[in-house]
Amino acid sequence: MGQLIHAGRRQPLLPGRTLFEQTDELATVVPASCRFSGRCRECVVAVSTGAESLSPPTEAEAFLKPPYRLACQARVERADADVEIAVLRRRLQIVTTSAGAPDELEPPVARVADEVRYEGERIDGYRGGMYGVAMDLGTTTIVFELVDLESGLTVETVAMENPQRFGGSDVISRIAYDGGPYRGELRNAVRRALNHELRRIYAERGIPRQAVYEVVVVGNATMRDLFFGLDVTSIGLRPFRSLTELEFRAGRRPTTAITALAHEMGVLANPQARVYGGPLIGCHVGADVAADLLAVRFEDMDGPVMLVDVGTNSEVVIGHEGRFVAASSPAGPAFEGGLIRHGMQAAEGAIQAVWTTDGTIAWQTIGDVEPEGICGSGLVDALAVARRLGWMDHDGRFDGGLRELPIAPEFGIVLTRSDTSQLAQAKAANASGQAMLLERLGLGTGDLEAIYLAGGFAQYLDVGNAIDIGFMIPAPEERIHKVGNASLRGARAMLLSSRRRSALDRFVRRVEHVELEEMPSFFDRFVDGCRFTPIAV
Repeated sequence: MGQLIHAGRRQPLLPGRTLFEQTDELATVVPASCRFSGRCRECVVAVSTGAESLSPPTEAEAFLKPPYRLACQARVERADADVEIAVLRRRLQIVTTSAGAPDELEPPVARVADEVRYEGERIDGYRGGMYGVAMDLGTTTIVFELVDLESGLTVETVAMENPQRFGGSDVISRIAYDGGPYRGELRNAVRRALNHELRRIYAERGIPRQAVYEVVVVGNATMRDLFFGLDVTSIGLRPFRSLTELEFRAGRRPTTAITALAHEMGVLANPQARVYGGPLIGCHVGADVAADLLAVRFEDMDGPVMLVDVGTNSEVVIGHEGRFVAASSPAGPAFEGGLIRHGMQAAEGAIQAVWTTDGTIAWQTIGDVEPEGICGSGLVDALAVARRLGWMDHDGRFDGGLRELPIAPEFGIVLTRSDTSQLAQAKAANASGQAMLLERLGLGTGDLEAIYLAGGFAQYLDVGNAIDIGFMIPAPEERIHKVGNASLRGARAMLLSSRRRSALDRFVRRVEHVELEEMPSFFDRFVDGCRFTPIAV
């Protein structure tokens, strides 16, 4: 008899039952709120093997393409083979350093006697507390905080996978999906995920939803605009600009930032709460990078400095003598677990560190549990170790013509030749952006006084290994500073300080966007970046 497999747990397949019913018996949380009718569209799962054992997709699943199904609609019809699934909205390891009192506490939301006002306008009576939400909406990961607007302290932080994966693993795929017959499904997926978590927090903390008066959202241009329900077609076409950026450049709007009301957005907060989307820098360099710059106070730095935000899109910003330049590289999801045979995000069970002991591979997982896969920091380590042991050459070819390298072989976790090809291209996009912006400003790595690595993945990165395989420029390690989820901290700063929010809106207009593909050295830089050797700068 076949088995249902999820996150290493197994159970015999039972014909006639839906995947939802079977995962419930595995004690796996699959979100749903429509009594299994398929209307809420929350219970999306990826079926990696055994799809032929399930019933055909129903009309309620028309918005999904293989390998995705609604767990409440997919029934087991055959039990002669295994069915393996993954839930899209898993909780992830939280990487943030934003707890504690803020430097500035003067939010747009203020209490005046028994009234709650937003920028001076009365929006509600005081209900015993005032709260806001700061959210970093990434292509792969969503992290948000519920914040007390009176104390500036974080009430709770949540990190989860972005449930939009059914629309593609990168922004170009999601732009194409949203331009098709199911426009709005990606927006609804994020809204449902956010509201699901907010509803839980409100119930556990005893906070009324009506006491939440603002939501600040940052993300790249595509993610931010999808959340606000804007047409993102223009972001996928040259010159790759959001509608808000096009209108701003044409003088038809005063800022690239967006403001809407919570009841218009369907966000679980006070109906008159504002939902604010941070300003964009340019093209694919979005509000998340603007928030990074705010968090590290980039504008105030004198010497040559670089910020690298590592993600599905890797962004680089360099400041030098009052000039600021930025670029985006489509790195893809490989270092966030996508397109890698045993890749996964930084959730419990992910191998996050790999090293050698007496010539053999050793590893550590998040949560110190049995490994289910390997996340970005572990992939960097594995590549560096493979090079160091001579198992892999600088072009990613394995010694002796092997197709797989053992990482945790007793658990079936390996690195394949296909994996190294995907990782080489992702690494090249990241490396070429760093090298080419330095070239643009006539700087070398030795000129940089500081390099700030932003993003949850970067927090656990072994910098030495990253330099060895050409993921990072070869700068002195003491000048490289990991700043965690700076985008979330920047969103929180916007939530808590009207002055800093306005200052950021002015600052992003000074940042020059550079199209790397238009620079003469782009092709050569990218090809060189695909080699697993230190970057030549």
